[in-house]
Amino acid sequence: MADGDVLNAAAALRQFTALKGRGARFTAGGVDVIDESYNANPASMSAALALLGSAKGRRIAVLGDMLEMGPDGIAHHTGLAEPIERARADLVFVCGTQMKSLWDVLPASRRGGYAATSAELAATLMAALKPGDTVLVKGSLGSKMAVIIDALKARGA
Repeated sequence: MADGDVLNAAAALRQFTALKGRGARFTAGGVDVIDESYNANPASMSAALALLGSAKGRRIAVLGDMLEMGPDGIAHHTGLAEPIERARADLVFVCGTQMKSLWDVLPASRRGGYAATSAELAATLMAALKPGDTVLVKGSLGSKMAVIIDALKARGA
């Protein structure tokens, strides 16, 4: 590879942004958002929660069902309590039938809100947000967490 190719590649990388739902970051109404709304499994949830743990301000996790987890689905969801603890999440908002199992094991001090769907959860989340918060939104595509992302963007408009 010629030197010019490396320099052009490096220059092009400066304009690279994360794909929608796959780590994109934005600020809306004084709230920093980490958009991981496209896909979820136990490993990617743990990694995203660890990223949230490094954030400043209140750390808020908004989690939707991890789909296609098979017969161990409930255990995978309740198992997120440990990465949430390690991330020192201040509030956790969850939606979906399997996330209800996580909700049931969360300490009351961390419970932000539970709803059956992301659409039902959006208003509860919006009412709780304060400038300086960092919000992680993560769930399987089928859990429709993009609804939460859209509500956050509308809040910032």
